[in-house]
Amino acid sequence: MSDPDAWARACAEDLEAEKARRRAERGAGPGSAAEEFRKLFDAVAGKVSEGFGNPLLAGQAARTVQQLVQQAKAAVEPVVERNPQVFDHLAAAGGELLAAYRSAVEGHETRWTRKDAPAEEPPKPPREDGEGPGTGQHIDLD
Repeated sequence: MSDPDAWARACAEDLEAEKARRRAERGAGPGSAAEEFRKLFDAVAGKVSEGFGNPLLAGQAARTVQQLVQQAKAAVEPVVERNPQVFDHLAAAGGELLAAYRSAVEGHETRWTRKDAPAEEPPKPPREDGEGPGTGQHIDLD
């Protein structure tokens, strides 16, 4: 007698093996939003510090920037440690804002690019009395 769940188990094993192969190929996936924020902060701090490797900007300016980077890192790190879920919420909120923006833009693009959209109203010719557009009635301001 054959096992009725053998196919399901084989598929699940194949899927897990494929996932493991892809993880090994690409390396670890992105971490939590807090971990990604730390990586971003470290990368930006490194680039700022490298930017002051220029001999013209070296010296006191480089030391000042490095000191500011270290102070910022010391201020941010405890916040990230205490509230890692905040960054997850901020990342989710950013995704929602991006989705809302895309939706709005797609709606406008659809209206702008429709071929059956009504043509714009042609501009009105200037009035014969030289005044701007209007009813043609004189308004006494006195």
